[in-house]
Amino acid sequence: MEFHFATVLVFLLIGVGFVAFTLLLSKIMRPFAPGAEKASIYECGERPTGSPWIKFNIRFYVVALIFVVFDVEVVLLYPWASIYREMGLISFVYLLIFLVSLVEALAYVWKKGDLEWVRPQVRREEVDARIPKPDRPDRIVVRGGQP
Repeated sequence: MEFHFATVLVFLLIGVGFVAFTLLLSKIMRPFAPGAEKASIYECGERPTGSPWIKFNIRFYVVALIFVVFDVEVVLLYPWASIYREMGLISFVYLLIFLVSLVEALAYVWKKGDLEWVRPQVRREEVDARIPKPDRPDRIVVRGGQP
């Protein structure tokens, strides 16, 4: 079977030409009205306040990653459900293994506390109560040495 590289080149040139034509056409047709309002940062319809270099809560990223994991699960379950009868019992076993691993991941994330948006604050008295007290407060032992 003969493969014609000229066909690939023609399609590549058509694709590049289409992109260049679209960009040129949009540059010609768009309105051009520069100003301070248009040069400002756009944040979901809100005017930005403060510095953009602030500490960002990591929980946003964790929730997004958890969402992606379970979104991929749904994306994989839909094609499986559409061809389940054709695949037979082995596909059901594979699905069970997949779902068990996802439930295990969900249990781990839940136990770790990453599904809670606002974590409970630990009071200072509770932290002090967890620290073991020495038997004799007048004797302080230095690690690896004598008092």
